[in-house]
Amino acid sequence: MNKLLEFKAMHQQDELLLIGNAWDVLSAIILQQAGFKAIATTSWGVANAMGYQDGELIEFNDILETVKKIIDVVDIPVSVDIESGYSSDNNQVAVNVLKIAELGAVGINIEDSIKGGSGLISIEEQSVLISGIRKKLDKNGYRDFFINARIDTYFQLQEPQNETIERANAYVNSGANGVFVPGINKNQDIKALVEAIDAPINVLSLPDLSDIRLLNELGVKRFSIGNALSDSVIAFIEQQAQQVLSSQSTTSLYQHEDVKTRFK
Repeated sequence: MNKLLEFKAMHQQDELLLIGNAWDVLSAIILQQAGFKAIATTSWGVANAMGYQDGELIEFNDILETVKKIIDVVDIPVSVDIESGYSSDNNQVAVNVLKIAELGAVGINIEDSIKGGSGLISIEEQSVLISGIRKKLDKNGYRDFFINARIDTYFQLQEPQNETIERANAYVNSGANGVFVPGINKNQDIKALVEAIDAPINVLSLPDLSDIRLLNELGVKRFSIGNALSDSVIAFIEQQAQQVLSSQSTTSLYQHEDVKTRFK
């Protein structure tokens, strides 16, 4: 089974797919060594690693370079967070996704927030975009490439459930393979989405949404760590750097076990 089919099958298992989110080569290597069966990039973490905030402030070629390096060093499937697609032109977004597929990635997340502003792209416009991406992939031999349609209703609306379901079904009908709803955190809302949408549901780790076993029972098929791991690593570096300066000692840097990560 090739990686594209393997990754799609991971969304149909009884046990949900736990996605570790990498932001560079080292984090990808460690996630694979830890035992993750698949990883995805985190746009937030990738941007931070290059010195930028999230929000398509880095060049798309930098995304391609990072993705290629990650794919080259791991054996497990890699999906890519491309935010809104790194272009305002639908055809160029589809071309960008095809470039990701050609690197050997197995899927993407693409979101429906308005680029550089607040609000959501209309359901009709986003459906056209997803349909165009699907057609471009299928035409070029990537029929099994996984489009994970991110829906930002729970970040932007006061009463998001009904519109989330409407958007999800429209996106799936347009060619999306799965639906990603970051920000959702209530069990009853998650259950309602699982029951109303005929596609795998992906949710995002949050401080109040972290029980993987419970999410599995609710019918969630994919759970993403998101930027939580990269943030915790940045926080650790900040704390250690401040401690060295405040204590005028490097003792704290040795208060851990030896590094176990294997390098080629």
